[in-house]
Amino acid sequence: MANNMISLRSLLEKEKLNGINFLAWFRNLRIVLKQERKEYVIEEAVPNDPGANAPRADKDKFKKHMDDMLDVDCLMLPTMTPELQK
Repeated sequence: MANNMISLRSLLEKEKLNGINFLAWFRNLRIVLKQERKEYVIEEAVPNDPGANAPRADKDKFKKHMDDMLDVDCLMLPTMTPELQK
């Protein structure tokens, strides 16, 4: 499975987001995120912090979303031109 992720991530490396190719770049991003089961990060709103007294399941769900969001951020930034990274 790791080989599949590397090869799919190469879709994003081939054509960095440069400001005029957003649709193609976003389509490729969605393909990669779908394969990594993290597409929900760009589709769903960021959940509210459940707070200290929330059930463990709510805290775990929030943490997973935040961790996946960081992964997606770190995937997206290198696939943009330096100007857009800023």
